[in-house]
Amino acid sequence: MSFEPKRVETDAKFVLMNGGGDVVTRVTISGHPGSGTSTLVSGLCQSLNWKQINGGQVFRDMAEEQGLTLEEFGKKCKEDDSVDQALDKLLIETMLSPDSPEIVESRLSGWWAYMNNLQCPRIWIDVSEQVRAERVVEREGGTIDEQLRLIRERMNSDASRYMQFYDLDINSHIPYTHVIDSDVKNAEEVLRDVLKHLEGYN
Repeated sequence: MSFEPKRVETDAKFVLMNGGGDVVTRVTISGHPGSGTSTLVSGLCQSLNWKQINGGQVFRDMAEEQGLTLEEFGKKCKEDDSVDQALDKLLIETMLSPDSPEIVESRLSGWWAYMNNLQCPRIWIDVSEQVRAERVVEREGGTIDEQLRLIRERMNSDASRYMQFYDLDINSHIPYTHVIDSDVKNAEEVLRDVLKHLEGYN
């Protein structure tokens, strides 16, 4: 079944840039937390000498600016829809700007590029809940069962918000030009795969 996600209102000058100007964004990288997107982006920046913007870092910067912990800011986003949507709007306007970095990394960046008809590769890094939990435990500690519970709670919450705000299914691969299973590929293999996809895209 096809559907049309809700558009995010952006400033006219950015929309017009997509219609006729040069947009710098060369690739979007998306995936659930723990999928390895940050490692991939770091590798791409080193390999291609590209710049990047990270949705997670923007989120952390906004939390710090308001003197809130990530947990407190996340709670605020859930209680005040405008905060989350302001972050999304900022990322979209950045992507459509002539000053955009080449790489835009966020869970919804592929959707934003797709919805705004940006002609660039849109990468989704897939990963199972089990592997995500194992990676979080290795990085932050805790137990697999506890991390699985937290992962599922966050996935359900995020999926509900994205459907409510934008009528989109975060688990759908519709907007992506390339999907990689990071359960069966290590970081170096994922990087090589994406570099090959970028080389053959144009």
